[in-house]
Amino acid sequence: MKHHQHHGHHDHEHHNEHILHDNSHDHGKKDTHTSHHQGHQHHHEEEHGHHDHSHMIEDFKRRFYISLLVTIPILLLSPMIQGFIGVDWRFTGDMYILFTLSTFIFFYGGLPFLTGSIDELKQRNPGMMTLIALAIIVAYGYSTLTVFGLTGNNFFWELATLIDIMLLGHWIEMRSVMGASNALEELIKLMPSEAHLVEENGEIKDVQISEIVQGNHVLVKPGEKVPVDGTIIKGQSAVDESMLTGESVPVDKSKDDQVIGGSVNGEGSITVSVDKTGEASYLSQVVTMVKEAQQSKSRTQDLSNRAAKWLFFIALIAGITTLIVWLAIGYNFNYALERMVTVMVIACPHALGLAAPLVVARSTALSAKQGLLVRNRTSFEEARKLQSVVFDKTGTLTEGKFGITDLTIESSFDEHDVLQLAASLEAQSEHPIAQGIVEDAKARGITFKATDSFESLTGKGLQGKVDGKEIKVVSPGYVHEQKISYPTEEFERLSKQGKTVVFVLIEDNLAGMIALADKIRETAKQALVDLNELKVKSMMLTGDNKQVANWVASQLNLDEVYAEVLPHEKADKIKEIKKRGLKVAMTGDGVNDAPALANADLGIAIGAGTDVAMETADVVLVRSNPNDVVSILTLSKATYRKMIQNLWWAAGYNIVTIPLAAGVLSPLGIVLSPAVGAVLMSLSTVIVAINARFLKA
Repeated sequence: MKHHQHHGHHDHEHHNEHILHDNSHDHGKKDTHTSHHQGHQHHHEEEHGHHDHSHMIEDFKRRFYISLLVTIPILLLSPMIQGFIGVDWRFTGDMYILFTLSTFIFFYGGLPFLTGSIDELKQRNPGMMTLIALAIIVAYGYSTLTVFGLTGNNFFWELATLIDIMLLGHWIEMRSVMGASNALEELIKLMPSEAHLVEENGEIKDVQISEIVQGNHVLVKPGEKVPVDGTIIKGQSAVDESMLTGESVPVDKSKDDQVIGGSVNGEGSITVSVDKTGEASYLSQVVTMVKEAQQSKSRTQDLSNRAAKWLFFIALIAGITTLIVWLAIGYNFNYALERMVTVMVIACPHALGLAAPLVVARSTALSAKQGLLVRNRTSFEEARKLQSVVFDKTGTLTEGKFGITDLTIESSFDEHDVLQLAASLEAQSEHPIAQGIVEDAKARGITFKATDSFESLTGKGLQGKVDGKEIKVVSPGYVHEQKISYPTEEFERLSKQGKTVVFVLIEDNLAGMIALADKIRETAKQALVDLNELKVKSMMLTGDNKQVANWVASQLNLDEVYAEVLPHEKADKIKEIKKRGLKVAMTGDGVNDAPALANADLGIAIGAGTDVAMETADVVLVRSNPNDVVSILTLSKATYRKMIQNLWWAAGYNIVTIPLAAGVLSPLGIVLSPAVGAVLMSLSTVIVAINARFLKA
């Protein structure tokens, strides 16, 4: 991925295809484990990359409807079904027509299962695909022999209905679990495609990022994205790194400070000397970390797949045992073979194919209503076992927006006036602190006054004339420089809580101090109380300083706090917590959270965050409400309970019918005819479908 940076938005599509081709093998591997319907996703991904999850859903839908249509004549032509409804529609050559139609269904409708089973067997991990493939191959092979000379009943109707139901189950499931992970594409989009190269003679030339090498000088204009990782050699500005580091306040940068590619420059122009390009850059390293975590994560199989794996072995063993026993008793080969085929075809449960997908579809719909977007079902299923939830601070527990927490006004001034003058001046600036003051003033119903002049003191604050008075809103640094006295104890107290303090000067006299902090979300308090009741530890992980972290933690009663964690260390912290034997969920919203989200047992992205975080997560909280983390846990538990019930219904059918089909009760004259098998099969499928509807959030 060395050259991923020189592609701009215009040729992303083409480029992402290229990257995804590189990864499609890895994703294929991961997907077979993740969920049985993705077993053969591998094939499609070779051709199309991730864009075509919807293409696959369409493919299943089309295969289902066409197979369903062809199934109707198959049922009507099947002697067994005719006997079942008491008619005789036999005619010369009817079996050849039946054979032709069934061959079409076997190859057209059965293709996804046949290719999927090859993938599963290559990995020595048989699951749903292999179980279905076994049943349809046995049914098709045996039935074909009966058409061309072997005596016995054909199972073409079983073959057709099985393929129809399995296609339906997969289609329902895939439709409900839409969205393959495009995290890598989203990360690459963060990179600008061009940069302003400053040449030796001082001329500025626009070049593609790929042409830039270490040691070049690049000009970054106000409001532009920083194209590369580097060091400022000229100019100063506030740089918004919140996308990358999760740090809520834009960082004031001047000569010799480092900047990260992908961050957004504020109001000053800066010239940057290039340190890292291509794969060495911070963003590329995040891409790599996310990719590695995604590959290592999905080793767990979902529930229905594990059940299918057992059934596959049971079906094989039962089938072979049946054949051997009947032959040993002295029956002819044809009879023994028919019993064996009946066992193996019945062992593939139609109901099992729908048991999980119907619950998934229901739980996905319920979660969507509650504002939860489930992207990785296996991790969502496992969420019921979580023992700890780690929250990123900025934007998750807090709103990521500044609000006024304290106002300290000098005795000779009026609070309303000071706030009105400060807010009128700050209304001219885009800085988050300025916006925080403006928003709060509006909330208090303060009207703004006209500003006559306005200028930004880069890195120090603002000054201007409001209502004929000279107003300055400045940083502690400016106050120290000008040797203005201020209430130091109060200032120290607020700073210790990690709040940002600005000073309001009216005609160069100190009028007051305004303390601002990232506001704590109201919903976060309730969420942590609920988690505590569920006996789940709540922890916080943040790049912010210890004072801020401890202040937030004290407001929320958190169990553990990790502060001053650098972006690339977040994933390591998650691994550390996992090493303690805890099942951990991570909730975050920034690019810097992406590797940690990918490494956690359950990655939860806050919907208001960055696309990258959302693409890496297993669940996205559309409403950005930490309370929804609790809903994930409760819904996951309910979904799991319902699945277990359904799997018992589905497997129960097998537990009863396999021995009967094998002929355990034949001494009593009871041998399960395939027709009765068919009735029992439809019954268990109906029960499973009804049971799934009863899932409540």
